[in-house]
Amino acid sequence: MLKIVWIEDEQQLLRECADFLSKESVEVHGASTLSEAELLISQVHPDLLLVDWMLPGGASGIEICKRNERDWQLPFIMVTAKGDEFDKVLALELGADDYLTKPFGLRELSARIKAVMRRANKPEEAGQPSQNESVIHRGPLMLDQLRFAAVLDERRLDLTRTEFLLLWKLAAYPGRVFTRTHLMDKALGDGFLGYERTLDSHIRNLRRKLEAGDEKLELIQTVYGVGYRFTEEIK
Repeated sequence: MLKIVWIEDEQQLLRECADFLSKESVEVHGASTLSEAELLISQVHPDLLLVDWMLPGGASGIEICKRNERDWQLPFIMVTAKGDEFDKVLALELGADDYLTKPFGLRELSARIKAVMRRANKPEEAGQPSQNESVIHRGPLMLDQLRFAAVLDERRLDLTRTEFLLLWKLAAYPGRVFTRTHLMDKALGDGFLGYERTLDSHIRNLRRKLEAGDEKLELIQTVYGVGYRFTEEIK
């Protein structure tokens, strides 16, 4: 059974979602504060975190995101009532694998959870030039699939799991154009189908990290009306 710790102060929402997810073999443990979440995580050993953006007492899901990055390194979804694109991008930059904007449907919640867990459990589906190849070198870029490590010009890139999966898929086939649908299906999982804006946000974040210090370095190129490709100029 999949175990989730959900840090959420809206108890009615939590109960409704927990009841629905229990029918899909998902066990939800609710917490409303960071201290409660810490205790639950140590006891339950969850597979996934759901984190509300705003918590009682002025606390923020941002703090939990940073703690997760430092100590737990669990897949997580940010749940927020904020609809502004900046807030969504910030959530992804903090390491969120995905985000849900309130109000959301129970089927959408289930689909997002399944997609995130599929990516977390099967990183090899991000694309493999061959069965035995776990490291890709593209000019100054090195990707190590087993360690989820990315190094560019001897600079370690701080990539989220989703960003790494996307970069691996693109870099594995330089010059090949991937449609958004293909990337969402093959790199992110079919639960992402229909959420192109989420994919575009991940690509923007990835580009920003790749191009830090060198704006002329355009490794990921947009093919307008089609999708994205990794440049053929660096192999």
